[in-house]
Amino acid sequence: MTPKKLLVVDDEQDIVDLISYNLKKEGYTVLTATNGTSALEIAKQELPDLIILDIMMPGLDGFEVCRMLRQYPQTSQVSIVFLTAKTGEIDQIIGLELGADDYIQKPVSPRVLVARVKTILRRMAERVRTEMIVAPEMLCIDTLEINRQNYTVRIDEHESFFPKKEFELLAFLASNRGKVFTRDSLLRRIWGESVYVVDRTVDVHVSKVREKLGRYAPLVETVKGVGYRFKD
Repeated sequence: MTPKKLLVVDDEQDIVDLISYNLKKEGYTVLTATNGTSALEIAKQELPDLIILDIMMPGLDGFEVCRMLRQYPQTSQVSIVFLTAKTGEIDQIIGLELGADDYIQKPVSPRVLVARVKTILRRMAERVRTEMIVAPEMLCIDTLEINRQNYTVRIDEHESFFPKKEFELLAFLASNRGKVFTRDSLLRRIWGESVYVVDRTVDVHVSKVREKLGRYAPLVETVKGVGYRFKD
């Protein structure tokens, strides 16, 4: 299973090093940044699963970084944990209202921080499973019919064969028209957390789905640098 990718953001290098060391010991892939601008660039390029974010930083502070991350489609769903010396209740409320998953006050022991990170990642995985929208038995888009009951696809009344994963990928995207899904989220939703497959697997399956969709192929859109969506 691909290790979770975490981004640690703090303007104090010793804190970044300490947190990174303990997270790497747990098997996570760790990226780092020491200012808000770099954090935004890395987040958009690397699409981490979780970001540990300081608030009081020169330039863009953590609140502004969080606000901007939530505005970008590719990072709007990433988990964010504020780790900060700001202890005021108002600051905590602001952080959580901005969409943070947790607000942790410094100082905190590395063991406690790692435990909180694990809890959030478990919660995120569970949310992915429970929020997955199951396609109705029959989806009809013009003359394209997707039948989940018998795993068949008909185009202009002609049946086309889709292997199970290709069918599930098509049915899931078509059931969530207009919504963008990253390759990683599609891997988790279609292949599951316990199966090791690479991002390229999604690209190959999308390519095969498009070939079989014929004139409906443009409905499966590539969102550059993010993933795929079914045109609304």
